[in-house]
Amino acid sequence: MSLAWQIVAGLLPSIGIGWLFYKIMKAIIEGDRNERLAQSRWEAEHGQAEAIDKPGPEPAAAK
Repeated sequence: MSLAWQIVAGLLPSIGIGWLFYKIMKAIIEGDRNERLAQSRWEAEHGQAEAIDKPGPEPAAAK
């Protein structure tokens, strides 16, 4: 039984760090997704999306 507890004690820190890494990355990805959604909504409300997508004037050809 002592060997089993040694194995658990050896794996527990790695499992804990892995779980913490998962939670942090999940929060970052969800935050980024929400920020992009809010940005696109704001641009749609303020008419910025069309201004970005419209091409500018054609450059004059050099002679």
